[in-house]
Amino acid sequence: MSDQTVQVLITEEQNPEEGRGGGSIWGDAFRTLRRRPEVIIAALVALFFLVVALFPKLFTSQDPQHCDIADSGIPPQGFGGAHPFGTDITGCDMLAGVVYGARPSLLLAFIVVGLSVLIGVTLGTLAGFYLGWVDTIISRAVEVFLVIPLLLAALLLLSLFHGAETSGVLGSILQPALVLTLFGWMGYTRYVRANVLETKNLDYVVAARVLGASDLRIMVRHVLPNAIGTVTALVPTAIAGVIGTEAVLAFLGIGVRPPAVSWGILISNGSERFAAGSQYLLLFPLGCLVLTVLAFVILGDALRDALDPKLK
Repeated sequence: MSDQTVQVLITEEQNPEEGRGGGSIWGDAFRTLRRRPEVIIAALVALFFLVVALFPKLFTSQDPQHCDIADSGIPPQGFGGAHPFGTDITGCDMLAGVVYGARPSLLLAFIVVGLSVLIGVTLGTLAGFYLGWVDTIISRAVEVFLVIPLLLAALLLLSLFHGAETSGVLGSILQPALVLTLFGWMGYTRYVRANVLETKNLDYVVAARVLGASDLRIMVRHVLPNAIGTVTALVPTAIAGVIGTEAVLAFLGIGVRPPAVSWGILISNGSERFAAGSQYLLLFPLGCLVLTVLAFVILGDALRDALDPKLK
């Protein structure tokens, strides 16, 4: 096989996104997704809450930390009143709490998923490409972390640092972000490892090796692009899972902690007043949480189906 023939083979086959109809996997997936009304609605809901998290002052002029006991327990007044969502027992504006609570919840989810994907893709690629002792060490580490229950580990680790002082949004989510990342990378590692094992022996990868490409170039340019599709489809669902987990941890008092405001903290506080006739304190943050989680779950399921060649 001449060098020219090898180069042609790489050019024709190294791009895994090329479809049979001349399009691309991502282009076909986008065309499929935009024809589904539930996906459009879910995308708009997710986009709305992202805008809320990024630009909270567009939706309220109130400070969630400014609480006037004289305004304690005001019921929802609608958007024509001073407190559209009412106030809690300490006089804090609920609309401000819900709006500003979106940022820690979503920021935590994106940080955890981003770091987990980075760790999982790196370790999965190394394990699948080199095999041998590298694969053995990484696979045993995956198995160890998989058998440890996430909630139990989070309770233990976060309880150890429960009294540590935090400041700012990043400081308030740092500890839960580290713990959730520590137990969130294994699934990505396994998916990427399986895809790398399937991809690394394809003709264009072998041709690149014949041309003298380094292991790093082969992994980054030829193997990884073909192995990353499955992981991409997992991201929206993983974001939804982290948002829900943050609410559980905050409800238990070990997640994002005051003075920061998050949906989990508002749900925890609202549940204490639910039986006292202040159901709105629970329903507003819970409704935002459910809508956001449902939107990302729908997006994740739809993206997975759109990228699955078996369903085409």
